[in-house]
Amino acid sequence: MKIIVFSAHNFEKEYLLHYANEHIITFISGPLNSDTVTLAKGHDVVSVFTNDKVNKDVIDQLSDFGIKLIALRCAGFNNVDLSHAKSKGIPVTRVPEYSPQAIAEHTMAMILTLNRKTHKAYNRVRENNFNLDGLVGFDLYQKTVGVIGTGKIGKAFCKIALGFGCKVLAFDLSKDSELEELGVSYVEFDELLASSKIISLHIPLNNNTYHLINDSSISKMQNSVVFINTSRGGLVDTKALIKALKDKKVLAAGLDVYEEEENLFFDDHSMDVLQDDDLARLMTFPNTLITSHQAFLTHEALTNIAQTTFESINSIESQNFEYSI
Repeated sequence: MKIIVFSAHNFEKEYLLHYANEHIITFISGPLNSDTVTLAKGHDVVSVFTNDKVNKDVIDQLSDFGIKLIALRCAGFNNVDLSHAKSKGIPVTRVPEYSPQAIAEHTMAMILTLNRKTHKAYNRVRENNFNLDGLVGFDLYQKTVGVIGTGKIGKAFCKIALGFGCKVLAFDLSKDSELEELGVSYVEFDELLASSKIISLHIPLNNNTYHLINDSSISKMQNSVVFINTSRGGLVDTKALIKALKDKKVLAAGLDVYEEEENLFFDDHSMDVLQDDDLARLMTFPNTLITSHQAFLTHEALTNIAQTTFESINSIESQNFEYSI
């Protein structure tokens, strides 16, 4: 079959080619949207990533082109009009879990970096500056960590935090009995906000969770909280976070995702003038660490993404899709 892969990144191509076998792959570096959808003509399968726009107009054209499958190379699917795809008879699959540990470990890496300021120490020493002023952190041991969402990623992060000797509070609509046995305490949302020194998001983005972190929820957090988001950018009202950083309500913020990342992340804009004023403001804070949606980026995760994607593609004939949405 002929497969067109949109938003194809150099770091994933070798993994996809490894599992392609007899399939013919066309890599497109740009995203799928109304302007690029015509490139899918003549192919059997369209594969997309987190920032591709698979809306009604795009799906209509994919249907006209005879596309047999929309295969997401990610877990989130809020960028796809699922009901319209279903009405057009186009199956949609995803990669429900590629490496929960990868994202959980990146979350802890951001916490450690922000707290112990290793990124600043690295730059200082390279300039022969061995001064320690301004590098004071705090022990994670016995601090309270609030985890919002205890699915596979949140659960993995809870276990890491427990390993550091932290007290872990969690909020989720469904409690995980294994985590409770390990010592995680499930509490109400507001109690988690008020009691946690560190708060980390591990939930999907939908109508109920959009801007979950806003002026109101931030006001309920304790002063000098450390806030981490490695889930979805739209969970956080960026302007509210900026205000909290200015007011020193938030001691430090680690963001691997950003609500307006679509035209920025995964590409090199080093020679461009940044037009996003909110992101530019965030990057002025010395206590903010931003990475460009790289939490998933491990060998194991890329292997799982490629393998699962082609398992779905190879199921077209039987229509028995294990990872359908």
